[in-house]
Amino acid sequence: MSELHAFDIRLATLDDVTELARLIDGSVRELQHADYTATEIELALATVYGVDTTLIADGTYYAIAADAELVACGGWSRRATLYGGDGFHGRSEALLDPRSDAAKIRAFFVAPAYARCGLATRLLAACERAAAAAGFTCAELGATRTGVPFYLARGYAIVGDVDVALPQGERLAVIRMTRTLARAGCSS
Repeated sequence: MSELHAFDIRLATLDDVTELARLIDGSVRELQHADYTATEIELALATVYGVDTTLIADGTYYAIAADAELVACGGWSRRATLYGGDGFHGRSEALLDPRSDAAKIRAFFVAPAYARCGLATRLLAACERAAAAAGFTCAELGATRTGVPFYLARGYAIVGDVDVALPQGERLAVIRMTRTLARAGCSS
């Protein structure tokens, strides 16, 4: 594996969509299997998880490559949607007010071979800096069970659960978390 400093963060582009979809699929199948059933994973991949091209179009979705292959991705949003790719029907394109709303930290996925190498930490820091530069003082996210320890270690606090409806009567547990980015507190 390359040295960590060799991993450059860049904005994702629409040309990355196919590779991002492969990255998301592989990450979810391997890294979330201890926290979700095989059925939950398959249904979530078909309906909730996936590439969010709005994040790409907004210029708020980042990717990291190793040897010309995308190995990590994640972003932030000034829109109300807390989670879900293009195929998820519970999305809102409404713009948030940075004076009163929390920026949304969104869609973090790491290739299993690169898990626990600091890539998600670098992506999260880049997202938080960008959201703060856009005027947001707080960030909110919908973490998977798998991601909760990562976000807790980076100063996020659990504020509630979201029970995402999946087909066939299944549910996907998502945990709402927040963190202050600047002096003001979170009100979302």
